[in-house]
Amino acid sequence: MADHAHADDAHEGGHVVPLWLLAGILGALLALTFATVAVTWVDLGRLNIWIAMGIAAVKATLVALYFMHLRWDRPFNGVILLISLVLVVLFIGFALRDGIAYLPERIPGDAPEIRR
Repeated sequence: MADHAHADDAHEGGHVVPLWLLAGILGALLALTFATVAVTWVDLGRLNIWIAMGIAAVKATLVALYFMHLRWDRPFNGVILLISLVLVVLFIGFALRDGIAYLPERIPGDAPEIRR
């Protein structure tokens, strides 16, 4: 009887997501992709990149939660994903901060001129 209980435990590993939910998430991802493209049609200056990055973050969250099944997984896996994303943002932030030191106005003659 104990062997039978272990066989039942093996089937608890996955989570079946209803097709209507996956189709709804797909529709949301497609709508958000259209919104990302639509942001480029309006000139909002520096705000364009922040809006596009915000939309990308929402899309990544939907993919992680529903297509990677993190919504139904152990919270530890979500914490590891969140820590990873924070570290990526931190590393990119340091790289961008370092890039400010190489502006053509700060070191004349060292950087190529940008023509618009």
